[in-house]
Amino acid sequence: MNDLADLADFLVSHPAVAEKANIHRVSEAAYEISSHTRIGEDCAAILSLAGQGHLLLAAEGMLESLVEDDPWFAGYSAVMANLSEIAAMGGRPIAITDVMCTPSDEISEKIWQGIQAASEAYDVPIVGGHTFHIQSGKASPSAGVLGHAGDRLMTSSDAKAGDHLVIAIDMHGSYRGEKSLWNASTTTPPERLRSDLELLPSLVEKGLCHAGKDIRKGGIIGTLAMMCNRSEVGVVLDLERLPCPMDTEMEKWLTTLPSFGYLLAISHEDLESTLMHFTSTKVTCRAIGNFRTELGITLTADGERANLVFGQPRIHAAAHVLHVGEPVA
Repeated sequence: MNDLADLADFLVSHPAVAEKANIHRVSEAAYEISSHTRIGEDCAAILSLAGQGHLLLAAEGMLESLVEDDPWFAGYSAVMANLSEIAAMGGRPIAITDVMCTPSDEISEKIWQGIQAASEAYDVPIVGGHTFHIQSGKASPSAGVLGHAGDRLMTSSDAKAGDHLVIAIDMHGSYRGEKSLWNASTTTPPERLRSDLELLPSLVEKGLCHAGKDIRKGGIIGTLAMMCNRSEVGVVLDLERLPCPMDTEMEKWLTTLPSFGYLLAISHEDLESTLMHFTSTKVTCRAIGNFRTELGITLTADGERANLVFGQPRIHAAAHVLHVGEPVA
């Protein structure tokens, strides 16, 4: 990208970012059928009947393109994505179930191998599921994970103006083929995978984080759009403070789905303790911006600002660049 305006134009017109920025419209119908849950979180949180904490339930299906190109990793990711979402609400996984729709034993075997590999790597058992064969069509795997959290939850709807925007991400990985998937899981020792996931619930239990979200499809920008929409706040993202892999273009990194990556809302008084929480780990944790009252996402870099404007009913690019010190429209 030549400048910040080009980057902003690219981001607001990116299909995955557009999907996440408008996902609230898709979920509106679910409000009518939901009960005792808040739509838009990483997974469902249900008050435990035993009166202690919450049961968490996450479910993910895999994109058809990933299943076709990399069936083993699609199976692995079906588990990994759910484990990430359980952690994103401050929970710990209990068990995995899976659903497989497949026309081919050869493809399904590769998917099953990926599912089993993730189950073993993260030490979470597969306790059941459902498989059925179809005469035509393509394989479609999905998985669900049951988890548990205490009385405190980390939600995507409780970020407050004045909170620091903090990223916690495993940079020790590489892109999986040509897709914008940053894989820091399959090459990491299982013991560290498990201890890294534990960082999120322990952070919540310390009372350091009240809001956050795991970085999923749409990358950092798509996830920020969802989080800001849910919390009814805006954010300023400082690209000069954002950790980025060497030789990776910023536009690709901002729309990348990492295997371990979270955006956190941290109060000023808890920032130092939060950063220290990750100090002795291999997870990179850094303050990269601030939430604000004014809605919208603003990028800053090299003394300039660019606003990301998400249009209605279709996302469109209406970004403009301002020098720092000028008012932001």
